[in-house]
Amino acid sequence: MAFSLYDATVANYLQILGAVGASLEKSLAHFREKGVDPAEIVETRLAPDMLPLRFQIVSVAHHSRGAIEAAQNGVFLPPSGKTDLDYAGLQALVTEAQHELSALTPEAVDALAGRDVTFKLGERALPFTTEGFLMSFSLPNFFFHATTAYDILRHKGAPLGKRDFMGRLKLRT
Repeated sequence: MAFSLYDATVANYLQILGAVGASLEKSLAHFREKGVDPAEIVETRLAPDMLPLRFQIVSVAHHSRGAIEAAQNGVFLPPSGKTDLDYAGLQALVTEAQHELSALTPEAVDALAGRDVTFKLGERALPFTTEGFLMSFSLPNFFFHATTAYDILRHKGAPLGKRDFMGRLKLRT
């Protein structure tokens, strides 16, 4: 059996999106129990020059669902910011990304291999192949932002552990 582009990307996106969604839910229950306002959590950052939880979650969705959309249409732009999303909105964004990615077939994703994808940032344009874009840019960003979101939730006292970050493992059946 060959290891495919779908296996390397969408399967990982779905595993970690599931974990992010579950971590947000578990953390929300903890914050409610402790009387912590979720609006405060959405604005939390680990350092003054770091973007808040809201941006981290938006980026998780953007570097998963948005990355596949970019592979389909050939252009990737930075996330719009979605500065109006509250905690529930961030949870919904993660769920939407999961649903959209779950609808993809391995054949459809694998067929994107070899296509051109351009990352546009202002006047700059970085040319990639789909594989190069997904594996060297989008996937590392996806894991960075998922980890940072996890770290922010932990920093605010959420009872999360490594197992919460990893999500559902792909065990041999």
